[in-house]
Amino acid sequence: MDARALGKEAEQQAEKYLLSQGLKTLCCNFNCRGGEIDLIMLERSTLVFIEVRRRLHHQYGNAAESVNFTKQRKIIHAAEYFLLKNPRWASHNCRFDVIAYDGNTASKAPLWYKDAFRI
Repeated sequence: MDARALGKEAEQQAEKYLLSQGLKTLCCNFNCRGGEIDLIMLERSTLVFIEVRRRLHHQYGNAAESVNFTKQRKIIHAAEYFLLKNPRWASHNCRFDVIAYDGNTASKAPLWYKDAFRI
């Protein structure tokens, strides 16, 4: 399985896990010119922008560590664009989470970093 397929599988597993935790899916794979958001979900009245990462090997760090400053800026840019295009969500509290799968653990519960970074 190639990296893109592994990433898609991780996103689907993360969405299923988060749904079981009571979140509601609003959008998957939101793209704009400057970035992408894997999942946009609602937890009660909080809009949650979620980056899903999977690393099979720790050669370059773990999955959560791969969401570096540059990646965070791209996610924030995409979130701002989402809110601009969807003003009905603009008054909601927003949060940025990271869902991380390390090694061959995709069948296990992921590491969920709530409020992983801020604007």
